Amino acid sequence: MAEAELATIARPYARAAFSCALDAEEGLQKWSRMLGLLAAVSSEPVMSACLDNPVLSATDEAALLIDFLDEELDQAGQNFVMALSDYDRIALLPSIAELFELLKANHEKTMDVKISSAFEVSEEQQTIISAALTRKLQREVVLETELETELLGGIVVRAEDTVIDDSVRGKLQKLAGLLN
Repeated sequence: MAEAELATIARPYARAAFSCALDAEEGLQKWSRMLGLLAAVSSEPVMSACLDNPVLSATDEAALLIDFLDEELDQAGQNFVMALSDYDRIALLPSIAELFELLKANHEKTMDVKISSAFEVSEEQQTIISAALTRKLQREVVLETELETELLGGIVVRAEDTVIDDSVRGKLQKLAGLLN
């Protein structure tokens, strides 16, 4: 299934989980953790192979996940897994978790930003970048930095669906495209 189709199918489930999370005390953090764990576990190759076993019924798939995560899921989380299994939607868990995190970030006015750099980004540089992005995006920014030596120099900033490529590699690719 195409990624756009997965997101379309997963969106109502993510919204339902988000709505349920808003109704509970500390629900956003609790649901974020539950959905993150469910997505991670269901994406693992061994568990994925078990869940794809045609011998298992939908109820068996849900029971497998619920038993595996045991105390990590509260009753609402278990019911959510059961509802997903009833409609054969367990495979959507990674997409649901991703969409839930977007809804949560919009609600909390935060945004996760990933910075890839050819060189180590110092704390001072991170503070400057974070402040600039907070002003520009009008949201609290949560920075994650990563060293990517293939960039040769500069940085690449990724914030949701926005990418700012100010790397030497990006500039060279742009120049090569102009020359072709």
